[in-house]
Amino acid sequence: MSSLPHDALGEVRQRVARTVRQTLAGSPDEPEYLYDPDAPRRFPPDSAIWEVHSDVSMLIGGVRALLLQTLHPLALAGVTQHSTYRTDPLGRLQRTGAFVATTTFGTQTEADEAIEMVRVVHSRVNGTASDGRPYSALDPHLLGWVHCTEADSFLRARLRYGASPLSDARADQYVAEIGEIGTAMGVDSPPETRSELRARLLAYRSELAVSPDTRDTIRFLAFPPLNLAARTSYGVLFAAAASMLPGFARQMLMIPVPPLTEPVAIRPAATVLMRTLNWALGDHPAVAAARAAQTSA
Repeated sequence: MSSLPHDALGEVRQRVARTVRQTLAGSPDEPEYLYDPDAPRRFPPDSAIWEVHSDVSMLIGGVRALLLQTLHPLALAGVTQHSTYRTDPLGRLQRTGAFVATTTFGTQTEADEAIEMVRVVHSRVNGTASDGRPYSALDPHLLGWVHCTEADSFLRARLRYGASPLSDARADQYVAEIGEIGTAMGVDSPPETRSELRARLLAYRSELAVSPDTRDTIRFLAFPPLNLAARTSYGVLFAAAASMLPGFARQMLMIPVPPLTEPVAIRPAATVLMRTLNWALGDHPAVAAARAAQTSA
């Protein structure tokens, strides 16, 4: 067999990988992770949080979390009044991704520094929501809402679209581990199991509401300013994320998912996209570095 098809396929793979990295990380080059097995870490390579956060299904989970977060008026006020998501959406995405990567895969020192930096930023995020209520990004209750939406969304996306199965015990372990980051961020007693996570999310329902700011933000999330090449892929991510929202959230946000659309159209398309990205990107750089360090030890 000629080497041309193989070379062409490799070129396509590299092009896809560089485009994705440019969008998500701000650079087309693969990030370099030097794994030091002797450096103290909050989470080791065999932790559940590594298994979840190294999977490309995090892209779907991240969009789902943002959709859910728009339903809390005080949390949304902090975003609309202080965030650069409209003027620099990719920059905000890249900074969020860097924070998740550092607190998951980094050393204890690196993770602590990242958390402290975000808490300093949060100390300046306060004001008055459109309904007249004051808010603060350091409020443990609001931090709890953001934490729970992210933990639930990342985990649900991993369970549905992850590259490999995740056991119930492993899922509970993930909730407990991401809760350690939540505690460091200022969340009071974050959930430690999936059942506790579900109960905590339901406890916020009476506080949720839809405002003009909510609808405006949802429109932006549905149709962000992306180039034509990225628009189709993002549309699949958005549809997959929206289809996994709780029924009450889809109803409040007026995001209908017609019967059979999810299993017949959305899930197959999202599965193909996730497999394509996994093929293009390969192992997460942190996972690859840790594996290489263990092999050479």
